[in-house]
Amino acid sequence: MSSFLIVSILFFSALLSGIAVFFVKRDNTQLLKLVLSFSGAYLFAITVLHLIPEVYQSGSGTPGHIIGLYILGGFLFQLVLEHFSQGIEHGHIHHQADGHNHQAFPIAILISLCLHAFLEGFPLASGHRNELVFGIAVHHIPAAFALGSLLISTRLSKQTIILFIVVFAAMTPLGFLTSKGISAGEIGSISQYFDKIMAVVIGIFLHISTTILFESGSADHHTFNKKKMLAVLLGVLVSLANFLFDGHDHSHHHGPSDHTEESHDHHDHDHHDHDH
Repeated sequence: MSSFLIVSILFFSALLSGIAVFFVKRDNTQLLKLVLSFSGAYLFAITVLHLIPEVYQSGSGTPGHIIGLYILGGFLFQLVLEHFSQGIEHGHIHHQADGHNHQAFPIAILISLCLHAFLEGFPLASGHRNELVFGIAVHHIPAAFALGSLLISTRLSKQTIILFIVVFAAMTPLGFLTSKGISAGEIGSISQYFDKIMAVVIGIFLHISTTILFESGSADHHTFNKKKMLAVLLGVLVSLANFLFDGHDHSHHHGPSDHTEESHDHHDHDHHDHDH
């Protein structure tokens, strides 16, 4: 998938979902909850099956327990962000769409959401772009709709609301382009910290996805209704399908230099056998 296509999908999925708040009734959020459940399960499975193994096998020389500390740090960092964002990442509309309770511009919520979205774009510089682009784009649909619902309940003009939705929609593509520059070594010497940055993002993904899964949306917040269960299972199955179809690449992932050296040795061995 080209960088242009990745940026377009990430940007327009969030933009159109945020603007949809002007045309869709905000009191019926059942479909959004199912989309959110699917995206949470999908992100969790992608993180466990792809991102965590990759960051531990990156060959950067960082000890595994240090990587674990950065993952834990990312998990706790997202906990802090949600203190300011009030759970909009999870599509929480009912807390924001109260009308008279939100007359002032929610600057802290917007900043924390934009920072969260910016960091979400970082894993896309590594492999598995297709799977992650899809997961993040679906995840942004209820999040952008919740942000639009919050902004429309303020005294901001329609043009200003659309402007802030555009800013939010641009954050993940910007994170992707930034991480792409870091991984390519184009941004100073920060590339040596890329595995640690990825570990932080993994922690964020783990927090977001598990929170979505644990919040059942039922009255007692403990029982899963059948529709949500199906959405969660579908998200996991789609991720597993990607994992199985891409399994051959995982089993032979040694790094470019190792592969070159291995193939060269194999060629020499064949040539030696041929001489005999």
